[in-house]
Amino acid sequence: MAEQTPLERFKAVLTGTARAIAQEPEVELAFTADAPVQAGKNLRVPMPARSLPPEQVAEARGFADAFALKLRHHDAALHVRHAPSEPVARAVFDAVEQARVEALGSRAMAGVRANLADALAMRMRSDPITRARSREEVPLSTAVALLVRERLTGDAPPEAALPGLSMIRGWIEEKAGADLDALALLSDDQAGFQKLATQLLEDLELTEGQIEPDQADEGGEEEEGQEPEESDGAEGEDESSGAEGQMEARGEPDTGDTGEGEEDAGDEQMASDMEGEADGEGDDGMMPVRPNRPNYDLTPDFEYKPWTVQFDEVVEATDLCDEEELNRLRAYLDQQLVHFQGAVTKLANRLQRRLMAQQNRSWDFDQEEGLLDAARLARVVINPTHSLSYKIERDTDFRDTVVTLLIDNSGSMRGRPISIAAISADIMARTLERCGVKTEILGFTTRAWKGGQSRENWLAAGRPPMPGRLNDLRHIVYKKADEPWRRARRSLGLMMREGLLKENIDGEALLWAHNRLVNRSEERRILMVISDGAPVDDSTLSVNSGAYLERHLRQVIHWIENRSPVELIAIGIGHDVTRYYQKAVTIMDAEQLGGTMVEQLAALFDTD
Repeated sequence: MAEQTPLERFKAVLTGTARAIAQEPEVELAFTADAPVQAGKNLRVPMPARSLPPEQVAEARGFADAFALKLRHHDAALHVRHAPSEPVARAVFDAVEQARVEALGSRAMAGVRANLADALAMRMRSDPITRARSREEVPLSTAVALLVRERLTGDAPPEAALPGLSMIRGWIEEKAGADLDALALLSDDQAGFQKLATQLLEDLELTEGQIEPDQADEGGEEEEGQEPEESDGAEGEDESSGAEGQMEARGEPDTGDTGEGEEDAGDEQMASDMEGEADGEGDDGMMPVRPNRPNYDLTPDFEYKPWTVQFDEVVEATDLCDEEELNRLRAYLDQQLVHFQGAVTKLANRLQRRLMAQQNRSWDFDQEEGLLDAARLARVVINPTHSLSYKIERDTDFRDTVVTLLIDNSGSMRGRPISIAAISADIMARTLERCGVKTEILGFTTRAWKGGQSRENWLAAGRPPMPGRLNDLRHIVYKKADEPWRRARRSLGLMMREGLLKENIDGEALLWAHNRLVNRSEERRILMVISDGAPVDDSTLSVNSGAYLERHLRQVIHWIENRSPVELIAIGIGHDVTRYYQKAVTIMDAEQLGGTMVEQLAALFDTD
């Protein structure tokens, strides 16, 4: 029998410890390079390097202990029964419950307490709370969980989280300090603890019952304001300037559209069900097959190559994150949406009105055939010598259109830029959907920082010179073109996940998005790229020429702009993209992104 490596021995010890803590002999533990996740008795924890660095070992132990404690002390059915449906409230409720089960283990076992503290400190370094510049940017789920942990264990929050927590601690203590004190008395009783947690949510005005009067007032103000679309039923709610974003962020569940919106909701559900059946066939399941492909649909011949595509992936956003974390990330995005979307939504409404105006149909009257013109029957009654008048509907010139938003998910977008990109994409998808324009939202990054498995494969092959692209690509589908916005809205929250953003290899991402577009059946196809810098991948550039990725990007752009029917436009955030793209604009502040996206799309449709 071959001797086990240190990593294999560590995994075996970790698995045995998790089984002992959870008191479940069937627990299985595996390492993952993606997000740690628990699915039943299967635990996936961060994989440490082969040399087992102490900080990575502590992180793996912390996640394993947290998952095992949840298996032992958490009743999932009871949790779901008491959980609120509002996104922000649900995220806080989940975080508080996790703090409870970890506190039980911390108080019982000193080693577990140290592991959980180390893992928490590492998580906080990448949590949005460490980047918050105002109270509104602090994620409530993180802040409340840290305060609950402090009450239950007596342990101070990690240092990285203290500045952000200090911005909101006073407000939470004022609203729900008594609830936090009471939680410590019921940490052993999940049912009683969750009742107090529900009261805490009400005192923080996160649940539906506490904010209905405020929402009614806000709705009344908007009805008297400049955005009259709100009275148009379920879709009218989407058209108001920020009303829906505020309702979702502050606790109004998506499933609450009833009354005048029931018919629309039924149609959406039917479309959603049909989408679900098609999804099983893959991304291209609903795309038409083209037997005679034109020249632009052929793979271009570039002086560019990947070392290997074995480790590349095109992945759905929902496959990179478990449902609980995706809800938490979307709730955090909704918090940002409340404070940002006002101006962008007004611009989006203007875009909608302009697109709708182009889609208005007109009539040719006094025709010899067509539809009988009832409005002119009176003159026939008055004077029977007049002949009957007919009318013919004139078709609009507005072409069937699909828009792809390709968003740079590189590490340099971290913080405010990626938040605003996600919010703007969210608003644009809703606006264009109401105008009958299908929208696809894609993201591009890499799976690893320093080459990942591709580089390891290259090293094992003896380091051949000029290997080409030397990293594992990760292309993310946040929303398919045929997918309704309501079904995809949670996926956009994934952009808020810190560990997602790595390197950016723009040329291949642009080709990938372009190829998805040219396989669409729509008459007009628009590709909008949002990036904040030139393509950068340290692993690739360290073993090729310094302009290797940039030269490929220029070749791809030139090919698309001159050979493809796809209309290409780019927005650079703090980076001059006009030197790459013919149709491009550069903005120096991410705050301008939403308005710039609207203006650029409006200009494209106006010129059309």
